[in-house]
Amino acid sequence: MSSGIIAPVVALVCWSLVIWLWMYATRIPAMLKARIRLDPTIPPANLLSGLPAGVRWKADNYNHLMEQPTLFYAIALALAVLDQGHGINAAIAWAYVGLRVLHSLIQTTVNVIILRFSVFVLSSLCLFALALHAAIAVF
Repeated sequence: MSSGIIAPVVALVCWSLVIWLWMYATRIPAMLKARIRLDPTIPPANLLSGLPAGVRWKADNYNHLMEQPTLFYAIALALAVLDQGHGINAAIAWAYVGLRVLHSLIQTTVNVIILRFSVFVLSSLCLFALALHAAIAVF
């Protein structure tokens, strides 16, 4: 029987892949329309700066999903190994995933920074709680 905390881990990976698909589904057509020349001597930020903001937001969000969620994956798997991945920890993990999905939807559509930041802080509090619970279980 697997730990309940594994499901939110899998869900966030799947969500990250959805954002990856959305990023390229919008980026490639925008690059073709803008006739952006792929030049390895130009930094990627400069190369893509001419794309519409709404296109860039998807890439920004994909990058964000490769940053802090790596800590989530590590702590969730640690809790699973410690047999602490059920109950409140599974619920907190689902809250983290839900908040990260909400963060993505805000960033990829309207990108209201104060709203996005508020959701990020709430998700970070979930991550702190999971880390605290793992530390209590280990130490």
